Amino acid sequence: MPLSTAHRNGVAAVAICLAALMFGLEISSVPAALPTLEQQLHAGFSGAQWIMNAYTIACTTVLMASGTLADRYGRKRMLLLSVLAFGITSLACGLARDASALIAARFLQGMSGGAMVICQIAALSHQFQQGPARSRAFAAWGIIFGVGLGFGPMIGSAIAVLLDWTWVFLIQVPLALVTLGLIAWSVDESRDPQARQLDVAGIVSMSLAVFGLTFFITQGPSLGLRHPLALTALMGSAASFIAFVYVEKHRAHPMFDFSVLRIRPFSGALYGSMGMNFSFWPFMIYLPIYFQSVLGYGVVASGGALLAYTLPTLVMPPLAERLTVRYQPRVVIPAGLFTIGLGFFVMQLHGALGLPALLAGCALAGIGLGMTNTPVTNTTTASVPTARAGMASGIDMSARLITLAINIALMGFLLIEGILAHLEHAGPGAADAVSLRNLANRIAAGNLSSHNTLAHDALVHGFHWVMLYGGIGAWLLAAASFVTFGSSRKELAAPKYCATDAGSA
Repeated sequence: MPLSTAHRNGVAAVAICLAALMFGLEISSVPAALPTLEQQLHAGFSGAQWIMNAYTIACTTVLMASGTLADRYGRKRMLLLSVLAFGITSLACGLARDASALIAARFLQGMSGGAMVICQIAALSHQFQQGPARSRAFAAWGIIFGVGLGFGPMIGSAIAVLLDWTWVFLIQVPLALVTLGLIAWSVDESRDPQARQLDVAGIVSMSLAVFGLTFFITQGPSLGLRHPLALTALMGSAASFIAFVYVEKHRAHPMFDFSVLRIRPFSGALYGSMGMNFSFWPFMIYLPIYFQSVLGYGVVASGGALLAYTLPTLVMPPLAERLTVRYQPRVVIPAGLFTIGLGFFVMQLHGALGLPALLAGCALAGIGLGMTNTPVTNTTTASVPTARAGMASGIDMSARLITLAINIALMGFLLIEGILAHLEHAGPGAADAVSLRNLANRIAAGNLSSHNTLAHDALVHGFHWVMLYGGIGAWLLAAASFVTFGSSRKELAAPKYCATDAGSA
């Protein structure tokens, strides 16, 4: 007996949500295991940064290309291929036996993960095009994505201790197999008949721009900011970005259509995409170091403490959807970013108020993320015609992951510089600059000598710099989002999202 449309759509929603679960687990379980990877693979602080940045930079190389390919060749087809590739590259990560091999495998995994998340959003947007069904589908997507994010730290920490760090990656393989079967059975194929050829020049120029800037931020301080290699990376990044803008503005059918930035709901939501990844997600890379080295927690206890940061992202999406229907994205998205920033400022009070302030700040940041994530995704895809959902998803996720890659590097830079500033002020004056920077790098990686109060205080000082940066950045982007959205409810009543859902409420 053939499946009814409602039943088929339900299975499709489960399939796409499983893909979201895989992506969410990959984001939050790996940072919790990074201290273990540093020790067992002798990766060091810079290596740990690149284990994460290889993934995020690789995502940016395929995001907009994936949207274009999905629009042209079929969103279901590309989703199947990306999930298969994600399973294979996760296996490669689990089989890696040194930091270099893991970084290379993470790059390949990032490419498949970036394609997978773009295609799942585009497929979901087509499968559920309007009305309450669309709102429920995106709410479910947000919840399951939140499950992966919320429980990822605990899962990653527990796996690293009870099994082996390799299973942080290998767990994705059976999930990928189940997801493949459900997608093949239920998801409708869709494409944009007007889609054009792949924009290779745009992909290459943007990827080089992000890689060059990230290299400059992470390697520049140790090389010397005036070192020829550092300057080459910076100038190459600037030249590549200029080339990207030129190419996209002069193509008849660009993969990054700058004209969509004139759509106020799209641009306002895009600031939300950037805001979440300016502070919340990059800080999760470093938060396990704070729990383990500053507070003295073990790996599992650190993963449990991280739940205060991530669990609110699980419970907030349904409420965020209701708030968005009632108050419009122009209110909810900036309010979410403001709450993230507030959480970072509350975290800074840990030294004065103790652990409750730290956990309260973590929870506030997670609540803000949960308020922002699903409304941003829904608003960006609803602000453009359905046929261009792949392109819209590509721009949205590119904004997220480019911001994430750059801010992983920037937060690491600020952490080391904050530690170095404290060492120079409070430490012995005889140490030379190179020795102090090497010490700062070891402290940033969590390598504190027993009973070394100076190292402990320096690490706390460095984290205060990072928390201040995260809070200010989130508030600035909240203001930019609010101003960009504007105050006209009529302009913001996107037909697939706000107007339809508001009428049904």
